Amino acid sequence: MTATDEDRADAWFHALADRTRRDILRRVLAGEHSVSALAQNYDMSFAAVQKHVAVLERAGLLSKRRQGREALASGDVEAVRSVGAMLTELEALWRGRISRMDELLAHPDHTQR
Repeated sequence: MTATDEDRADAWFHALADRTRRDILRRVLAGEHSVSALAQNYDMSFAAVQKHVAVLERAGLLSKRRQGREALASGDVEAVRSVGAMLTELEALWRGRISRMDELLAHPDHTQR
């Protein structure tokens, strides 16, 4: 992975590390929502919800647009697919390592030098 890919992965994992942000992402992937409508779903201030939305936006997982006085947020399905693809790559890497460990354990007479 390039440095840019690593930075993007850091942003994704940071954004997805919080349950409120994951819930917001699920909602905006299902359809466009105003930030004020999103805020009504949480026991926190409007400003706190705005900050969560900003983290998701910086990570590229959602985008916002203005319609009059409203800020409307929608999820970026392609970005979420990219996260999934990256996780699939990591899973394949680890499955390969586990498979190799199984092989080594199955044949203890082959030691690594």
